[in-house]
Amino acid sequence: MSLFSRKRAGLGVLGVAVLIASLTPAGGVAAGKEIYLDARASTERRAEDLLRRMTLEEKIGQMAQIRVGKLRGDCNNVNGPLVESCLKAVLSDAHVGSILSGGGDAPLENTPKAWAEMNNAIQRYALENNRLKIPIIYGADGVHGHNNVISATMFPHQIGLGATWNPALQEQIGVSASKALRATGVFWNFAPVSDIARDTRWGRYYETYSEDPFLAGQLAAANVRGQQSKVDDTAQLTATAKHFAGYSAPANGHDRAAAQIPVRQLQDVVLPPFQAQFDAGVKTVMINSGSLNGVPVHASKYMLQKQLRERMGFKGVAVSDWQDMKYLVDRHKVAPDYKTAIAMSVNAGVDMAMEPSNAAEFTSLLLANVRDGSVSRGRIDQAVRRVLKLKFDLGLFEKPYVDPAKADGNVVNVDRPLARQAAAEGTVLLKNDGVLPLSGSAKKIVVTGETADDVRRQLGGWTVEWQGVPDDSPLPPTATVLTGVREAVPGASVVHAATPAAAVSEAAGADAVVVVLGEKPGAEGPADTENPALTPEQQAWVDTVQATGKPVVVVLLTARPQVLGGAADANALVAGWLPGSEGGRAIADVLFGAVNPSGKLPVSWPRTLGDPTLTYDQLPGANTSAGAKYDPLFAFGHGLSYTSFATSSTSVAVDRSTGVVKFTVANTGGRAGTVVVPVYVRQPASPVLTPDQRLVGWTRVELAAGQSKQVEVSFKLSQLALTVGDVDGDGRREVARGGYEAVVGAEKAAFTVR
Repeated sequence: MSLFSRKRAGLGVLGVAVLIASLTPAGGVAAGKEIYLDARASTERRAEDLLRRMTLEEKIGQMAQIRVGKLRGDCNNVNGPLVESCLKAVLSDAHVGSILSGGGDAPLENTPKAWAEMNNAIQRYALENNRLKIPIIYGADGVHGHNNVISATMFPHQIGLGATWNPALQEQIGVSASKALRATGVFWNFAPVSDIARDTRWGRYYETYSEDPFLAGQLAAANVRGQQSKVDDTAQLTATAKHFAGYSAPANGHDRAAAQIPVRQLQDVVLPPFQAQFDAGVKTVMINSGSLNGVPVHASKYMLQKQLRERMGFKGVAVSDWQDMKYLVDRHKVAPDYKTAIAMSVNAGVDMAMEPSNAAEFTSLLLANVRDGSVSRGRIDQAVRRVLKLKFDLGLFEKPYVDPAKADGNVVNVDRPLARQAAAEGTVLLKNDGVLPLSGSAKKIVVTGETADDVRRQLGGWTVEWQGVPDDSPLPPTATVLTGVREAVPGASVVHAATPAAAVSEAAGADAVVVVLGEKPGAEGPADTENPALTPEQQAWVDTVQATGKPVVVVLLTARPQVLGGAADANALVAGWLPGSEGGRAIADVLFGAVNPSGKLPVSWPRTLGDPTLTYDQLPGANTSAGAKYDPLFAFGHGLSYTSFATSSTSVAVDRSTGVVKFTVANTGGRAGTVVVPVYVRQPASPVLTPDQRLVGWTRVELAAGQSKQVEVSFKLSQLALTVGDVDGDGRREVARGGYEAVVGAEKAAFTVR
């Protein structure tokens, strides 16, 4: 029987309010007996009180997260209405405490209202069918907005947001995404990605903010603050720091391939972005489903206890990735059976298993582990205490439901101006021979390239479904580059040339040709590539239109910096990344000068296919040949403007814990603009190898033509810490005493750490 066929499934807002009131003690009457239902008590006391009332079976259920497909349709991931027998098996019989939507797990009608109604119905069943009235927490991957919902605003993916170098903007985007998710009953967002960009072959490269740990950490922390902010009358949402840790550096570039990362690099480069989010208060962390130095991270006590808990101080919930405990058996092959794998992972420190397929199997095997002593009751209590505290912290016991009538208004096309701003700020002008900005009085513009009017390529993966918008799905409302150019010059003839031959034919009377190139949408696995380069056909497309002698602008809507080959010879190169719903308008804003580009590369742009792991912070070596050095096509931090800037008068002062770098920034060109000025520190001599320079801060400065400002950037001396010791990296992280230099542009200023 469909749950929605039952009368109570149609409860309106008033009915929901009455039900909530019935579950909440009035005036604290029950507080003396049931502290966990008293909203005035601390979340720690409430969690402890509830924990002592629970049976072992009820506790174990809180450690399971099950895919919503097990609650509906055929109870085995075929979509359909919620089914009472399916709900009973998962929520009542197995006492499961969390449900998730995998990529593409939407209601039959993929609207915000339908999402809210579905999640309310799941929540209602859970509350009515467990004796202690413990709400479930619903999770989803909202990695660039509420991207599972067709009508939601899709923000640029993280690589494009990294190019903004704008934490305040990331916080605004976090707030927007959080409002949309919570309006539909999703209170756990599996974002942002905290991994750093290390290998352009990796299919999830676009989900990272930067190759630099400090830049990535600051942007991710800002996003966390936005997501977890309290902005309306629903329960709060928790963000997730993922994937802890080392996930983005598989040895052969393929997703979830084994990673080999020395402990020194792990501590000094890989972990700092996570620390930034822990310091920002992120409440959950998702564990790397790959292996690190021969041990799966979700079975590593060193990573999940020594590093995560003891050294980094994380106190929230650690959740596995998709089906990872089973992977210990059939993929990593470190456990002989699923029961043993569960014990390994739980004992290592995983609090909740994202076990999408079989709730009863997981809970029964974990129960058997406790009964035979393989997992202690104390470890179960520790994990469940964290889960319960999370639910109390978010306010789910008081506000488990949302108002479906408000869902569409909080999701459909919301904050599109913010999405346009984000895409424009993240657009990087890589090269300009003087053809940009294009004239607003142009008579004819030819727009060509396979991505010029392709919504799926522009939005990328994790859009509607895991690998991107399915072929049989309606397209999310999206402004492509073709749309943006047409709107930017409404009086011009804007011709869409679908082939190189058509572009050549139309170029004869054109003022310029815009070639928009990209790559097929995808995510982990299918998006991996051993050749992260523009295809020969794409390069030939550019060559063909360049032969016409017309100004050629190449716009790159790619998931990673592609090796460009002959396309690098175009008159102008623009990196637009995967810019989201308003990407086409944002790109046009930059092309026609409505926005003066300020984006800076958050990653290095490789020159050849031999450089998939090229990063600016590579360690120095004894080889002095050009290829052995840092030799990108475009360096980390590169990005042009339609004006020019200069820095001068750099000085630095330090005290015991902080450094302050002061300098003057001047707009030496003829129009207003915004410049991002990075501040680096270098160590002329170090106890262990250190990069030539390390980013410690930056500033964004808006200047009118001819204007100058004195600015300052502060940094913590602790940012200079390195793991000392020998090859085994067994030393502590510490800041070496001695001489350093602050680097701003071409200037250096010496300082000493005493």
